Amino acid sequence: MASIISLSAAAAALFTSVAAQKIGTQVPEAPPALTTYKCTTAGGCVQQASSVVIDWNYHWFHEDGGVAACNNANGLDPSCVIEGANYASAGVATSGDALTLHQYVLNNGTYQNASPRVYLLAPDGQNYDMIKLLGQEISYDVDASTLVCGENGALYLSEMDATGGRTAANPGGAAYGAGYCDAQCPVGDWFNGTVNTGGLGSCCNEMDLWEANGRATALTPHPCSVNSIGGCTGSACGSTGYCDKNGCGFNPYALGQQGYYGPGLTVDTKKKITVTTSFHTSDGTSTGTLTEITRQYIQDGVVIANAVAGSSSGFPGQNSLTDPYCSASDSFGQTLGGLKTMGEALGRGMVLVLSIWNDAGGYMTWLDSGNSGPCSATEGNPSLIIQQNPTTYVVFSNIRYGDIGSTWSISKPPVSSKSSTSTSVKPTTTSSQILGSTTVVPTTTTKPTTVSTSTSKPTTTTKPTTTTKPAPPTTKSTTTTKSSATTTKPSQPTATHYGQCGGKGYSGPTVCASPWTCKVSNDYYSQCL
Repeated sequence: MASIISLSAAAAALFTSVAAQKIGTQVPEAPPALTTYKCTTAGGCVQQASSVVIDWNYHWFHEDGGVAACNNANGLDPSCVIEGANYASAGVATSGDALTLHQYVLNNGTYQNASPRVYLLAPDGQNYDMIKLLGQEISYDVDASTLVCGENGALYLSEMDATGGRTAANPGGAAYGAGYCDAQCPVGDWFNGTVNTGGLGSCCNEMDLWEANGRATALTPHPCSVNSIGGCTGSACGSTGYCDKNGCGFNPYALGQQGYYGPGLTVDTKKKITVTTSFHTSDGTSTGTLTEITRQYIQDGVVIANAVAGSSSGFPGQNSLTDPYCSASDSFGQTLGGLKTMGEALGRGMVLVLSIWNDAGGYMTWLDSGNSGPCSATEGNPSLIIQQNPTTYVVFSNIRYGDIGSTWSISKPPVSSKSSTSTSVKPTTTSSQILGSTTVVPTTTTKPTTVSTSTSKPTTTTKPTTTTKPAPPTTKSTTTTKSSATTTKPSQPTATHYGQCGGKGYSGPTVCASPWTCKVSNDYYSQCL
């Protein structure tokens, strides 16, 4: 039987038999510092002393008073001690305002999967930074030059709980990366920082600002039917349940602009890219109704307007996300409120999530293959990536958010510790696109051979929570250097932790990577747990 469960009801059900989890003393948690910037049109951009914390599941859990894993006859023991994470071995590094995420890390001469996912903490270091972007914009620089087909360097927003579900039974909370949720409603060992005894999916509004590699990119809102985190079971976790899993996507390649994004193209992925996404409201305020999401790029001091959909796409001239476009391309999302619902979540505040991942079940073809991109159907196989491109990584830097027009300029906006007026070139905005007062590169329409209006991910693809369980630290982390991978291709593809491994209509891998096993969630979905 399907159901949707509120956060309070889910917590009550899970807490009935849960003992308090303790914060350990063997490995201190030390989230890497990452400078971000909050901007206004009047005062320019002001540095924020932020940091990033890696997901809860990348931490080491052990028995209280010992080092054994927290398991009992019924599975995960709620009476656990959580220790700090080893960020270097998890593929995470920061320097100033730059964050580097590595898909693989070198350990004793062999590349191993890391696939880190981190969250932006507020300056207090205890809670997530709840970024409010309704009637605002966000800009950042991204280096996707080494992200090959099948990789996804992602920067997105999820409406997680600001405290990470912190309670007396979960004192770590956000400071230890607890409480992840997204519109794919992932089912994991934990639900908002509590042992997931009910097998609930963790669902919440998700705004995918940037899902991309060097060959394709997508901008996609995923509205859900309730605020914050909701727990789902059965069909409520499915494609027509709690959340809009497909989303209303804008992928330039899929919309007919096959020469727009990629190595050496209009937006040249061999170079650093400055990306700006703006959320326009009906009345131009931060409390109005979200009516349009626009995008622009800057490279080499030139503003590049967003791609314009080609005449064969079914949406000729479209260059932004609007309700009419989303109604035509993603009708289910409109039943959940469409952009209005997404805007309400942006107004309440959402957590910035940054990750790198690949997909053993579907090879990320929804993003970069077929009608969505130039990659072949098999290039994204992680077994090939680790052999041929083990040093693949993404760098996100210069993250700025605030008033529309305040987060970017042709010269970098000035940074101050106190309010100060920016002297950089400010852009002018329209309801249909963001353009600067400087040179703008026009986009041209290239008709694809075959065009699909669907640019969204399949409902069976989920962002991984983690790829390996952390073990007790025994030695200092290994420094990653370039080397040829020494792993061998498995005899058959395997699904990663939390990846799909079965269900009606599913044709991907049915064997889970060790030590995970394939468990049935419903008739249409089985998952590696």
